Amino acid sequence: MKNKEEKLAALGEVLEVLDTLRVQCPWDRKQTNESLRPNTIEEVYELCDALIADDSANIKKELGDVLLHVAFYAKIAEEKGDFDIADVCNALTAKLKFRHPHIYGDIKADTAEQVSQNWEKIKQREKGGNKSVLSGVPSALPALIKAARIQEKARNVGFDWQKREDVWDKVREEVAEVEAEMKEMTNGEQSSQKLEEEFGDLLFSVINAARLYGVDPENALEHTNRKFIKRFNHIESRLKEEGLGFQDAGLEKMDILWNEAKNL
Repeated sequence: MKNKEEKLAALGEVLEVLDTLRVQCPWDRKQTNESLRPNTIEEVYELCDALIADDSANIKKELGDVLLHVAFYAKIAEEKGDFDIADVCNALTAKLKFRHPHIYGDIKADTAEQVSQNWEKIKQREKGGNKSVLSGVPSALPALIKAARIQEKARNVGFDWQKREDVWDKVREEVAEVEAEMKEMTNGEQSSQKLEEEFGDLLFSVINAARLYGVDPENALEHTNRKFIKRFNHIESRLKEEGLGFQDAGLEKMDILWNEAKNL
């Protein structure tokens, strides 16, 4: 592994190359915050794919792409006279030290739980910080991740189940309310606003249960997505081998192949 001087030199070379490209490359020269934003979102999702696959080579590659975007936005700001990459780093360092008084101050926190609780209290005191406990949750987050973050923030100020086992009563209650609403639907009615609301409550309670048992719901669901894709692809491949389409095979045949895929 590299020492600190080698790491700083490598980062410095990235900044030097970006400076050169910003002047000499027609594509890099024309980029703005607005034009880069869609690419940034794509790069972050590609990093997430590499992380969930635990693919070290791709994690390294995608981290580089994300780092480039961080440096690029700082470069654009520097050209406007707003701030530069040093200001970004200095602000981050100051924030990290301020939010870790158990390391850089005299606050005691021996567990990750205590650190999280202190974190929320500190953010509430920060000048220009969040005006409420939940205002720091970005509105643009995907709904599943947003639900988990909302629940974490509520927990950090003491709003949580006294015993995690009690959450299952809530999950069962929400399942019953979904079923009750479905029974209220008229024949042929596909959905209703009330049913959507009840499903939302059910999903929120399941996400809460996952949190209480130390499971990240986003990662759990993504692993299941990938498992389903792998098994479904097996069905499709086996049907092609037999010269069959999905409509020709029927559900019974597909169930057999699904169980076959589960045993692979």
